[in-house]
Amino acid sequence: MPNRSPLPNILIACSVLIATAGLSTAMSQNVKPISAGQSAVALETAKQVNMATKPVRDLSIDAKEFESLATLFVQQKKIPGMAIAIVQNGKLLSVKGYGVTDAQKPQAINENTTFRLASLSKAFAATITGILVEEKALGWDTPISTQLPEFKLRDYQGSQRVTVSDVLSHQVGLGKNTYDRDLESNIPYPLLAERLSNAPLACTPSECYGYQNIAFSLIGDIVFAVTGDFYSHQVETKIFSPLGMKGATFGRDALMANTNWARPHVYNGKQWVARTPNENYYHVPPAAGVNANIHDMALWLNAQLGHRQDVLSANLLTKTHTPQVNTPGEIRASGWRHDRLSTASYALGWRVFTYHGQKMVFHGGAVSGYRSLIAFLPDQDTGIVILWNSESASPSAFLPAWMDRALGINNAEWLHLKEDDVSSDND
Repeated sequence: MPNRSPLPNILIACSVLIATAGLSTAMSQNVKPISAGQSAVALETAKQVNMATKPVRDLSIDAKEFESLATLFVQQKKIPGMAIAIVQNGKLLSVKGYGVTDAQKPQAINENTTFRLASLSKAFAATITGILVEEKALGWDTPISTQLPEFKLRDYQGSQRVTVSDVLSHQVGLGKNTYDRDLESNIPYPLLAERLSNAPLACTPSECYGYQNIAFSLIGDIVFAVTGDFYSHQVETKIFSPLGMKGATFGRDALMANTNWARPHVYNGKQWVARTPNENYYHVPPAAGVNANIHDMALWLNAQLGHRQDVLSANLLTKTHTPQVNTPGEIRASGWRHDRLSTASYALGWRVFTYHGQKMVFHGGAVSGYRSLIAFLPDQDTGIVILWNSESASPSAFLPAWMDRALGINNAEWLHLKEDDVSSDND
């Protein structure tokens, strides 16, 4: 294990050599963490879900129908473009792009078009941490002050108890999105991380949930401290490469160096207009720094469903998918959540919902000009990823549309497509 470095030095080194981004749209609730007893029950439930019998019904035909719906959707909703991956039972049922990379200079989106993932990156942070735990480089319950000795909060004693798991489950004790606005004002991440010592607390550290980007990214500094290697390189060598995620990268330079990348779009009141990607959120790597294409994300999704245990072990997946803190406010966040969810929690880099009685693992991402969603039902061994290059909320409807299809629910129309167009396309 390398010598421990003072927090500012680690932060400066990481900030220079790693680029990333992430804009949280989640709300913060002052909700007590799940107790040890509840956590044990959740762990056992997760094991039971992973062991559950897989469904008999093959969803391949449904996935092909969704391709036709997605083509119509881009045309009718007049969005620049998107890409969708659907998997089941370890198979890639559909991996396809729709629309264009740039509304002003049209180039078709395909399965190799790179998008920003924004906060979908958080699951990679939890996963690389899990790999290091298995390598015995650190522990889930390791206080982060043991590796970052200058880390402190207003509650000094409380800050000494903040663990690796607390960071990855947003239980540091800070109010939601602490110092995100300052990051948007181009204040360097290392300075903001130091300022956490003076940030207002929402609760005693480890006692409530508050979604973070700055504090969450401390995990990158911990990775550096225990490995002597930079966070981005650890993810690339231990996740991207073994999973075959050949298009996955970190940072704005890597995104724009690609010959096939989706430009971010904002609406000017009349039309969607392409912009240059903002760089500020590219300075917090673990929170939101990954770029990837939809084929990469299909491979990632299958790995999360347990089909690449040579890379991601069953124990690692169970741990990262196990709820750590209740987040009931998420149930009220949007129409499909209100209609379909009965429980909501945050695990390690993932949200965990009860969707129509079934466990669903989920995360969303948002940064200027991009949106992204990933969700999967472990018991049905199916999931979906949606990436799009605009700030429109409409593509998110494909998530409940697919989950309903997988669960045999037929009483909701989420996509709101014109029936005449749907009929003519299916003929």
